Amino acid sequence: MKDAKEALRRAALDYHALPVPGKLSVELTKPAQTQEDLSLAYSPGVAEPVREIARDPDAAYQYTGKGNLVAVISNGSAILGLGNLGPLASKPVMEGKSLLFKRFAGINSVDIEVEAKSPERFIETVSAIANTFGGINLEDIKAPECFHIEEALIERCPVPVFHDDQHGTAIVTVAGMLNALEIQGKKISDVRMVCLGAGAAATACCKLMLAAGAKKEQITMLDSRGVIHSGRTDINAYKGEWARDTEMRTLDDAIEGADVFLGVSGPDLLSAEQLKRMAPRPVVFACSNPNPEIEPELAHSVRDDLIMATGRSDYPNQVNNVLCFPFIFRGALDVRAVRINEDMKLAAIEAIRRIAHQPVPAAVREGYGGIELGFGPDYILPKPTDPRLLPEVAAAVARAAVDSGAARLPYPEHYPLEAL
Repeated sequence: MKDAKEALRRAALDYHALPVPGKLSVELTKPAQTQEDLSLAYSPGVAEPVREIARDPDAAYQYTGKGNLVAVISNGSAILGLGNLGPLASKPVMEGKSLLFKRFAGINSVDIEVEAKSPERFIETVSAIANTFGGINLEDIKAPECFHIEEALIERCPVPVFHDDQHGTAIVTVAGMLNALEIQGKKISDVRMVCLGAGAAATACCKLMLAAGAKKEQITMLDSRGVIHSGRTDINAYKGEWARDTEMRTLDDAIEGADVFLGVSGPDLLSAEQLKRMAPRPVVFACSNPNPEIEPELAHSVRDDLIMATGRSDYPNQVNNVLCFPFIFRGALDVRAVRINEDMKLAAIEAIRRIAHQPVPAAVREGYGGIELGFGPDYILPKPTDPRLLPEVAAAVARAAVDSGAARLPYPEHYPLEAL
């Protein structure tokens, strides 16, 4: 095991360092070989689009790459499962996010790491540069600051702002949860849910569950100090939204008879005994990474009526944000949306759910060793390499943006666009 970990560590470092450092580069989209090329690319030719944009700011979408450019921005205060290691340490993650935008949705992306000690300084910095881009993807910002930061930037920025740790996680989680509940013969409006974790992802997941039909009084949220209840005086306003008038105080109390466990907390926090006390046909999303709240092998050894998902790629039903964020932005950019609203998120959920119900393309099965894949307990979400995600999710999001009034362009006559 020690040798395997060291081999993985070395391979990861080599991947990022060789043959050149980093994961991104800049490519030219216009010829730059001749004197004429250079005179058009820069002086004096560049003055013409400058004048056009000065007359009409929307001309930037015609004469520059703004419309297909997303900034991935972080202050490094909540890097993956590593914590607050600072902006520079977050750069490999932000580069990785930019790589995924390009790989899965053809979106150009640049990573920006902001040295800002206060939320206000971060907000000022991002809002000042936002109009350079077609969209802003916030990443790895700790709670509760992330809530205030996103709210302020949505209000101040002229382009869509999306905190993927919140909403990308929520979209994929709710899509998988709805499919799992369907298989288990349950409705989201009827189930009792326990959410272990009260940070950005947990809050966004639970809010989107409500939008999908869950009842707030049936959700019990816990933080590191136990159940968030109305008698607590040590919780901020964001946690206070989930305070229940209840006698439950611990996970032991809350898990009794629960239909759903959603873990966005830490490893090994759900015991086998607690899992045994859940309702028949439970759904368990143990999404702590890299080690889930309960190991799948243990969970399946004590419950054979279980549907389980994790954040890991080496188990079935991976809750992976890449199923969502590239395509959310693709759809938003293509109709020049000014925000990413709840209608667009719900449209993405339904598109992802629908794909999981359909037969899996042969190329996807081959990419996973030729295993049989089909809608059921071990396949509630599409695989990230499924080619249908781009056209179907992007189209659903674009349509929802237009129908909800968030778009500045009409729905394209022929969509998905050829560029997809």
